[in-house]
Amino acid sequence: MNIPAQRRFFAATAVLLWLLTATLAGASDAVRPNIILILADDVGAETISAYGGESYLTPHIDKLARDGVRFEYAHAQPLCTPSRVKIMTGQYNFRNYKHFGYLDPGEITFAHLLKDAGYNTVVAGKWQLYNNRFENIQGSLPVAAGFDEFLLWQMVNEEAGSRFWAPELSHNGLVIQHDSSTFGPDVFNDYVLNYISQHKAEPFFIYYPMVLAHDPWVTTPDMRNEAASDQEKFAAMMTYMDKLVGKVRSRVEAEGLANRTVILFIGDNGTGRDIVSRQHGVNVRGAKGKTIDTGSRVPFVAWGPGRLVAGLKSDSLVNLNDVLPTLAELARAGLPVDYPGDGVSLVPTLTGQKVRQRDSIFIHYEPFWPTAAPARYAFDRRWKLYDKGDFFDMQSDPHEKYPLDLDRLGEGGAGAYQALHARLQSMPGELSSNWRWFPPYFYQLLGAAVIGLLLVLIMIRLSWRYFRQ
Repeated sequence: MNIPAQRRFFAATAVLLWLLTATLAGASDAVRPNIILILADDVGAETISAYGGESYLTPHIDKLARDGVRFEYAHAQPLCTPSRVKIMTGQYNFRNYKHFGYLDPGEITFAHLLKDAGYNTVVAGKWQLYNNRFENIQGSLPVAAGFDEFLLWQMVNEEAGSRFWAPELSHNGLVIQHDSSTFGPDVFNDYVLNYISQHKAEPFFIYYPMVLAHDPWVTTPDMRNEAASDQEKFAAMMTYMDKLVGKVRSRVEAEGLANRTVILFIGDNGTGRDIVSRQHGVNVRGAKGKTIDTGSRVPFVAWGPGRLVAGLKSDSLVNLNDVLPTLAELARAGLPVDYPGDGVSLVPTLTGQKVRQRDSIFIHYEPFWPTAAPARYAFDRRWKLYDKGDFFDMQSDPHEKYPLDLDRLGEGGAGAYQALHARLQSMPGELSSNWRWFPPYFYQLLGAAVIGLLLVLIMIRLSWRYFRQ
């Protein structure tokens, strides 16, 4: 081969190598999207218009659903901290949920997995995973849980000031008390938007556990009528939450990241019990903390142009366990070596490869919270069975007031009962108690009250004897 021919050969080889490298890089980007996980606080499925909600304006979330995937049967735990531990670790509560307001520092979270896979990780919003008001324990702080940066409310109890007007927030450990004109949800949202713009050149994972629309019911910058009812304030909070979700999508699109980003919008549990919403022409009272359907049924929407199916309404049974393996597959991150397989990746459904991925959902619910009763149960799209034997038809009895007679089940009910009974029998773990949990000092106060009452009765008795003489 002569010199010019050699030069042409090497030049052609270099071009081919460059094209191959660029192609591989593009392919890598195609399967490693930025991920934004938005977790709404106390927002049940009945509050979202895309789910038949009629009481509140949620056009931006509805648009995410129209342009992406909407899971019709998505369920969280009925209460916040159990859901947050579950979604972050992908495990059933009986494995690793030990206290309210507590994430075991030894747990591997989705942030750990994505960080190890090369993602920048950040969390902005509500934490509530380090300690609680009942016990002297310390759980996980955000850096130990896998996040590079954070802006949080209620990171520790001593810093649990307002989350709404005049919020007290921790920015990477620096506690900032904002003035009375500052609305906390705006601070979190601005932080998320700026993070998107600042990190658009490299893969990022944003965990955005919103503080809306949890009580206390407050006004928003768009509705400042302090005399409004709680129901009206909640409506304003829902509308404002939707507006902030819309800003996140708008910033992703404005930065040219739409084809490189997946946004998930999920609720953490049912709506607060003070709130009544209209859904499909029926009034639905919030059931946060309860094990009925509306206590755990939440919105679950996924959007990713060019990656996920657009306009898909899926009737797959989805649990918060599924989020961690889904994020891991999207990010090409490995699962923990000892991951028990409690969740399944939803990527096959999100990309249109598989319609349904499970026949029933199992929930172990022991929140260690005084107002919530523990339970273990399994259910499908219609039927629910508790491990104590109560069996319900959720279509005809959504509030679960009338357990079915097991000796008089029709063919459909009998088959469902057998399947759900088998599911419950196959699940490990057990409740530590069948009674509502009370903090240790409750029993101390109760004992002190009983002793005090006895002393009062003794004093009355002695006084009565004295005055009779």
